[in-house]
Amino acid sequence: MSYKVAWVFRLSAHSLKILILKPSSLGDVVQALPVLRLLKLHWQDSEIFWWLEAGLVPLLEADPDLAGIFPFHRQRWAAPSHWPEMWHSIRAMRRREFDWVIDLQGLARSGLFAWLANGQFTIGIEDGREGAHGFYDLAVPRPSPDTHAIDWYLSVLPRLGVPVHGQFQWLPERSELAERVQSKWQTNSARWLVLLPGARWENKRWPVGYFGELVRLLVATDPGLRFVILGAVGDGGLARSIAEVDPGRCLNLTGQTSLPEMVEWIRLSQLVVTNDTGPMHVAAALGKPIVALFGPTSPKRTGPYGQIDHAIQLRHLPCVPCLKDRCSYVKPTECLRAITPATVFEAVQKRLAEMLWQC
Repeated sequence: MSYKVAWVFRLSAHSLKILILKPSSLGDVVQALPVLRLLKLHWQDSEIFWWLEAGLVPLLEADPDLAGIFPFHRQRWAAPSHWPEMWHSIRAMRRREFDWVIDLQGLARSGLFAWLANGQFTIGIEDGREGAHGFYDLAVPRPSPDTHAIDWYLSVLPRLGVPVHGQFQWLPERSELAERVQSKWQTNSARWLVLLPGARWENKRWPVGYFGELVRLLVATDPGLRFVILGAVGDGGLARSIAEVDPGRCLNLTGQTSLPEMVEWIRLSQLVVTNDTGPMHVAAALGKPIVALFGPTSPKRTGPYGQIDHAIQLRHLPCVPCLKDRCSYVKPTECLRAITPATVFEAVQKRLAEMLWQC
């Protein structure tokens, strides 16, 4: 064991100052939150800060386990005219004199920022693609190709003497915000299902017409269900196509909720039908029943944590999972088109029946 690594375990005599670097994306940040929770539970007097993409700050700005956030303005800082602003942020990080800097992004850019933060000890994940390990005192490789992202992030903690367990609240409740959401949209006591038709990659999107057909099938068997469609502004067209199937039971809120409001909407729902997208990880963090639709990506690596068995993926195609953001198969996006609405309807019905049985 090197001197630097051994030194880590002598820090318990004083209150730790810790910086976590995980700027984006929404799903990745949510998946990294267990690291924050367990650090704070183990080192209750620690001061923990997060380096976060500016657009995601509302998600964590009121978090009880954080002492502060350093916003990362990715697009603005790309322009040389804004480099002084970036350096000001780096200097603010350095003034904190962090004991530990933990890079959970594992890219060359985040590794550089971790090094510039000038902490006493820097640890990060690395997969050998971008050389980020050159900025760390200790690099933590992915245990196996199929290791889930969350388990990879958590594997950093034993190196810091922090035990890993599941006794934490992933996304703490915000009762006042929940009440505002229920009042603002008059949710009442309806049984809401969340639909998430968007995804960053187009080839991760289950056909929007299939979502519409799923609504028809579900309403035919259970007229009491209502559907809220969540997502970004760019998902509006997809959402409108779905909502037109049954305007009285579908509420299109794409682009109309803040991140915290989206979290509370998912919290009050009964079930989530989703592509492989950021809010899916929010649903998993909240313990909501999920039916997830996977095509080019691997549920083992990035599926809904704790609910991998409820990710539907057709593995008989030779290219699945290709892990690519563009489809080159002879039948474009066949990996998702071959998942029929009837298949998903059956999965949703099964999950709803399980919920009734548990009650």
